[in-house]
Amino acid sequence: MKKLALFILFILSANFISGQVKKRVLFIGNSYTYANNLPQLLADVALSKSDSVIYDSSTPGGATFFTHCNSLNTWQKIRSQKWDVVILQGQSQEPSLSPATVMIQSFPYVKQLCDSVRASNTCSEIMFYMTWGRKNSDMSYCATYSPSCTYSGMQGRLRESYMLFKDSFMTSVAPIGVAWKSFRNNFPLIDLYSPDESHPSLHGSYLAACVFYSSIFKKTTVGSTYNPSLPSSDVANIQTLASQTVLDSMDLWNLGSNLPKADFTYSVTTGLNCQFTNTSKNATSFNWSFGSTLKHPSFNFPGYGTYNVVLKSLNQCSIDSITKIISLTGINKSEQMQKDFTVIYSDHQLKLDFRNNNLPYNFNLFTAEGKLILQETKLMNEYTINLNNLAAGVYLIEVLSAKSRLTKKIVIAD
Repeated sequence: MKKLALFILFILSANFISGQVKKRVLFIGNSYTYANNLPQLLADVALSKSDSVIYDSSTPGGATFFTHCNSLNTWQKIRSQKWDVVILQGQSQEPSLSPATVMIQSFPYVKQLCDSVRASNTCSEIMFYMTWGRKNSDMSYCATYSPSCTYSGMQGRLRESYMLFKDSFMTSVAPIGVAWKSFRNNFPLIDLYSPDESHPSLHGSYLAACVFYSSIFKKTTVGSTYNPSLPSSDVANIQTLASQTVLDSMDLWNLGSNLPKADFTYSVTTGLNCQFTNTSKNATSFNWSFGSTLKHPSFNFPGYGTYNVVLKSLNQCSIDSITKIISLTGINKSEQMQKDFTVIYSDHQLKLDFRNNNLPYNFNLFTAEGKLILQETKLMNEYTINLNNLAAGVYLIEVLSAKSRLTKKIVIAD
């Protein structure tokens, strides 16, 4: 009995370990990161969700993107190991300035940092730390740039700039400023700011940590047992809002920007032939389950029926796959059949004209999804079918003889 208990414990431990995800994360920022030890808050949240974060940081107070481009410490940190995620954050006011100022004072140095991270490890995910507007705006820039005179204006510019960086350099963004604004609106009595109305309170840093966890691991923080000494109701609200902000809009934040995402569409052309259109992202090579490595292949299937088609999309960092079901009900425009067969559809009446009435014809009617809803065998030169009982939509007619097969599409309107 004792041996059985030990065996079960071993299996449970093995499953726990296999479910863990470990991420090596480098924070490049300033006091918005080191306040309340944000990296450790993230590590504690991850641990409570059975994941782990190994982190390091370069976060001198007030550092801008320019500061980090001229920091030996930052360069050494970037090159110190193969980071899974490198987080970039500008000085709190820097991305909230006018678009022209951001393009001159920030954009070139953001590019330099992104290039350096990728030169060190092409598979690092670069993730921007979208920060928040100051509690009562940034009055110091009112004279030169009026949007900074309100919280919403400053927050709007921060979002615009960080989204610009994300789109320009094909990176991801952790939408902490978006979650911050939503939390302010929904829970106005909970203060996310420290007394200086700029830096985060413990509530604010915990919100940032939860957004980072969902952004990096692509999982919800709801259910995390880690609580940094906050009211339990506040912890639950922060976890829920942070997770929703990230996971409801993952494509918008471009999470996993360094990883491939497989997808494709297809169309049946003639006979048993399908043309595939590859819509994968971040992939450099492809493997199809029918043996092709082309990006947009076509393939002749061996017969009519249902097939599972698998696409594997790869890049130098990872692989992703997707499976779709292909249903072939028979689309074969035989010249002989076209001569022997016509279809006229009008006002819910389907008239079939068989010019060679010496051959028996099998008539099948399918829905657009391939479901057989009517089957007849006829030996005559005319056949009329009333379709009043069918719902509006697209249908496929299939006619088969001993020699050939033809499918024709009809559309039934309301």
